[in-house]
Amino acid sequence: MSVPTEDTIANRISRVLADRIITGALEPGSKLRQDHIAEEFGTSHVPVREAFRRLEAQGLAVSEARRGVRVASFSLKEVQEVARMRSVLEGLALRHAAPHLTPSLLDQAEAAMLAGDGATDIRVWDEANRRFHRLLLLPCDMPRLLAAIEDLHMVGSRFLFAAGRNGWAPRVDADHHAILDHLRRGKVDQAVVVLERHVQRIGQKPIQYASGATGAAFAIEG
Repeated sequence: MSVPTEDTIANRISRVLADRIITGALEPGSKLRQDHIAEEFGTSHVPVREAFRRLEAQGLAVSEARRGVRVASFSLKEVQEVARMRSVLEGLALRHAAPHLTPSLLDQAEAAMLAGDGATDIRVWDEANRRFHRLLLLPCDMPRLLAAIEDLHMVGSRFLFAAGRNGWAPRVDADHHAILDHLRRGKVDQAVVVLERHVQRIGQKPIQYASGATGAAFAIEG
């Protein structure tokens, strides 16, 4: 039996903590304690520190002098920044991907779109939404660009879960339908315009955290 390396342990820790942050189990501003996390995962502090660095790189955690590492807070300004970055990067990726989108990929994207339209659970909708975008952008064949977009989607999911913790109602995403229709018709410029506008839609909802604290949550809705 192989022994897990510090890198694979760090990957596992960062994935678990990211999921807790994204879904709101770890609230903004809460401290990430190395000792507790190392004990939970049965490891040393080395992979825990590496996991913290990965969370910081994804915008999910912040390191503060003399205060340690905490879950990143988020404001309307931060949500807008993520939305604008996604708009530019996804538009670029779609322009490069469009010539290589096969009927099969478009069919898969349509299936993801319909799954999102019928989703009654926010996690199901988020997974379907991210799959729709990923399928359309994947053929751009630009790994670094796609990795940057994936990180932005992860941060965006955190905003979404915070805003949607009071429930989720099924909705048909007209922008997704328009993007797919334009691509099937070979109208790439129109598809890019809709996509760039689509990922800058921001909604606001009141929220209550597990601690009882209340606040406002902003989320990218595309």
